[in-house]
Amino acid sequence: MHKSTLALVGGIAAVLVLSGCEKADLGGSKQTGDQPPLPKAKNYLMPPIHVPKRAGWQDDESPKVPEGLKITKVADGFEHSRQVLPLPNGDILVVEGNSPGTEKVTSPKQLIADKVMARSGKSGTGGNRVTLLRPQDDGSYKKYPYIENLNSPFGIQLVGNDLYVANTDGLLRYHYNPNETKMSADAEQFADLPSTINHHWTKSLLASPDGSKLYVGVGSNSNVGENGLEVEYRRANVLEIDVATRGSRVFASGVRNPTSLDWEPTSGKLWAVANERDEIGGDLVPDYLTSLKDGGFYGWPYSYYGQHVDTRVQPQRPDLVERAIAPDYALGSHVAALGVHFSRGNGLPEKYRNGVFVSEHGSWNRSPMSGYQVVFIPFHDGKPAGSPQPVVTGFLSDDESKLHGAPVGLAQTQDGSLLVADDVGNTVWKVSADN
Repeated sequence: MHKSTLALVGGIAAVLVLSGCEKADLGGSKQTGDQPPLPKAKNYLMPPIHVPKRAGWQDDESPKVPEGLKITKVADGFEHSRQVLPLPNGDILVVEGNSPGTEKVTSPKQLIADKVMARSGKSGTGGNRVTLLRPQDDGSYKKYPYIENLNSPFGIQLVGNDLYVANTDGLLRYHYNPNETKMSADAEQFADLPSTINHHWTKSLLASPDGSKLYVGVGSNSNVGENGLEVEYRRANVLEIDVATRGSRVFASGVRNPTSLDWEPTSGKLWAVANERDEIGGDLVPDYLTSLKDGGFYGWPYSYYGQHVDTRVQPQRPDLVERAIAPDYALGSHVAALGVHFSRGNGLPEKYRNGVFVSEHGSWNRSPMSGYQVVFIPFHDGKPAGSPQPVVTGFLSDDESKLHGAPVGLAQTQDGSLLVADDVGNTVWKVSADN
């Protein structure tokens, strides 16, 4: 590396260390709910970076759950276990994937940030496969390599006998046979998905209740459009794909990174969790949980949390800002919500039966850290009706130096137990009632 470049990298590294000392003010539940406080935006040469070192789970260590619940290990040894899909026959599919690494490093700041964040275990090569877990007579699960050679897979759905897997570059369809432990059918290229750069690579996936539509969450290719809006085509959107015709349209737009989708049981509305923008402060901008309106615009990149203008974005679009919809519920800044699942059935204690579980993968640019837990938000009449309640914790050490795991995908088994995919601990956990 040239001496001048080394000097620049060294200077930015010093700024990185100093900037990491800034403390965010709004911790815990102070920035959750329908009207979160939004402090004045800050500008940084280098945004704060605060990353724990990956420790993994040792011996009999496990996450923590409140009284009335118990947590057990379903299986481990995965390569970035991201999503879990319980099947009608009792099997569980586990999606293993991570970034394809196609985004180019274009600045020393990005190079340093990538190196520092790699300490957490959140980066690295994913398994690029779907693994099948089949229950055994002794209560354990046996692992089988079910679908291999995928391209950064994330979303997965079963509709009848059709299994859909969302790679970062397209949607695949397979014929599902419940007797198989390895997929025998060839993949059908069902639909293309935006795949250039892949700053946000995950493609969340949800089928409509009748199976006629598929909804795909596609994240942005930048923080706030700094790579040019031409690379944001059909990004920062939730797409709707008609299964019969394979035609698609934008269902909701301006959602920076819609990482997970689910149907709210009472109202039947589509809800999402989304990761908001960075580099304007430890307390900006809250990631959120929201219902999605057909044709609704949610601000990105021109405004955040409704009509709060982001002055970094040029040219401005006051016409779009005017129609920007504020999210329903703030989760807190930089918690990195990656999973959402509305509680169903009666398998869990009553306090966890009417509401939504949200997995928070955890911050990398905030001190003190935020996220690194699964929370439950109670609902009433189809709307949030209370503060987030921690359900699965202990992923991060108390002194914030060690990271054991980080929660991503959520699902419930037939008996109502909650499954949690942990992509740093490379484990699938099961949370059930402690009867």
